[in-house]
Amino acid sequence: MDYTFSIKDIDYLEIEGIKLKLRIYRPKVETKIWVMEAHGGAWASNDRTSNNVLHEALAKAGIGAVGIDFRLSCQARYPAPLQDISYAIRWFKKNASDLDIEIKKLGGLGTSSGGQQMGLIALRPNDPEYCLPVPDLSNIDASIDFFAACWPILDPLARYQMAQLKGNGRLISHHRKYFENESVMERANPYRLLVRGEETHRPPIMIIQGTADDNVNHEWQDAFAKRYIAAGGDCLVHKFEGQPHTFATKSSYKPESRAALKILQDFVSAQIN
Repeated sequence: MDYTFSIKDIDYLEIEGIKLKLRIYRPKVETKIWVMEAHGGAWASNDRTSNNVLHEALAKAGIGAVGIDFRLSCQARYPAPLQDISYAIRWFKKNASDLDIEIKKLGGLGTSSGGQQMGLIALRPNDPEYCLPVPDLSNIDASIDFFAACWPILDPLARYQMAQLKGNGRLISHHRKYFENESVMERANPYRLLVRGEETHRPPIMIIQGTADDNVNHEWQDAFAKRYIAAGGDCLVHKFEGQPHTFATKSSYKPESRAALKILQDFVSAQIN
C-alpha cells in the first residue's frame, strides 16, 4: 500500500551565519519508525532535498523520513559537518513531541559520502570529536537503532587511494577539501574503526551497492560486512549487477532501482518488530 504523506521544512540550527534545515516527510498514517538521512555529493554538494526518491519511498511505505542539511566542505571541513548531523539527530529526538511525532525506532540512512558520515554516528554516536556537548541536548545522545547505507564510502582512505590510482582529479580534490590529510581519512573511517576495534555501538546495518560503481569498489562493502559480523553485529549487503553509483535515485523508474527501494523499505519496516 502506498500511503500519502506531507512535506515540511523546519530550521534546526544556525551556525556561522548558515541556516540549516530538516525536511520532514510525514506519512498520513500513524508511524513510530523514522529515518534521518545524510546525503551524498562528495561532501561538497547537494542538500536535504537531493534524495527525495528515497524519502518518498519510505514515506509511501508508512515510514517517517527526514532529510538533513549540514555544512558542505566549502563551508567547513571535517568534523564540523558531522557535528551538524549529530546535532540534527539529537535535536529531532528532543523536539519530536513538539512536532507531534512519536519515535519508537530512529534509524540513519546515508548515501555515498553521507554513508561515511552516518556510518561514524552508527558506530560511535557519542564520539566527542563530533558529538559536541550542547546544554539544551545534554541528556540526549545521537545513537541510532539501525543504519541503511546506499553505495556508501565506508573507507574514505581506500577511496582516496583509488582516486589517485585512477587519476580522478575531481574526487581527489573533494577528499582534500573535506579531510585535512590522509591521517584524518584513516581516523574518520567506519571500516577502519572496525579494524581497530573502536566501535562502541553495533546497530543492524543494510548496504545497497551496484557492481559497476566507479566511485566505490563493491568488494569494500563485503569487507566491511565481514568485519562487522565478526565483531558481533548484523550486516546484509545487497548487490545489483552492472549498476553504477546512485543508480536507485538517478534512474528510479528502472526495475533494479525499484527493487533496491523495496529492499530499503523492507529493511526499515522490519526494525519495528
